[in-house]
Amino acid sequence: MRPAEELRYLILAVQREGNRMLAADLRPLGVTPSQAEVLRVLADHQPLTMAGLGELLVCETGGSPSRLVDRLVTMGLVDRGAGENDRRRVTLALTDDGSRLAARIAEVEERLYGSIDDLTRGTPVPEALTLLRAFAGAFPSGQAVVRRGGEPGTAP
Repeated sequence: MRPAEELRYLILAVQREGNRMLAADLRPLGVTPSQAEVLRVLADHQPLTMAGLGELLVCETGGSPSRLVDRLVTMGLVDRGAGENDRRRVTLALTDDGSRLAARIAEVEERLYGSIDDLTRGTPVPEALTLLRAFAGAFPSGQAVVRRGGEPGTAP
């Protein structure tokens, strides 16, 4: 297997396993990993427009996160409000229930990150991050990570 092919499949394998672990831990909270990402992004960056939210999501690139948001509004976790200067410009923010759930999701994520820390202890993580940033930065999902402050020295 050539290195580029192995890199592709290793990234895919790690992503799938991480998503399975996260989905299992989120199931008792009643949200999917994509819904959890929306809630966490809003918790960190609210209020946001739909377009602003879309620019920060990894789970939903190239399109609008409106279906995800619609479901979270129906669940009573996200509120849509009219913009301050333009009533046609909708802003999104967490409800009180959404804020409480986002805090619980953050705890689930911290446990996942602890597992990742354990699995990668003693490995060259900074070098791996440099490689992955170079690779992912060419794509919308990677750019969303940078906009969220994923690369040292950058801020959203």
